[in-house]
Amino acid sequence: MNENKTRSVGKSISWRILASCDTMLISYVITRSFKIAAAIGSIEVLTKMVLYYFHERAWNKFAFGRN
Repeated sequence: MNENKTRSVGKSISWRILASCDTMLISYVITRSFKIAAAIGSIEVLTKMVLYYFHERAWNKFAFGRN
């Protein structure tokens, strides 16, 4: 079973929303600054979405763990 690229993009976006909220919450707890937390979250949302997409596409090339 291979996933198409559109599914990988959708998974990337939904995961980044959840993960970025987590990053911003942790950043706020540490810094007590909404401005800094938002800055950290906005930077990592783009970089990690791109990294996740390529990570998914790379894993799609391997049969490891598939039935």
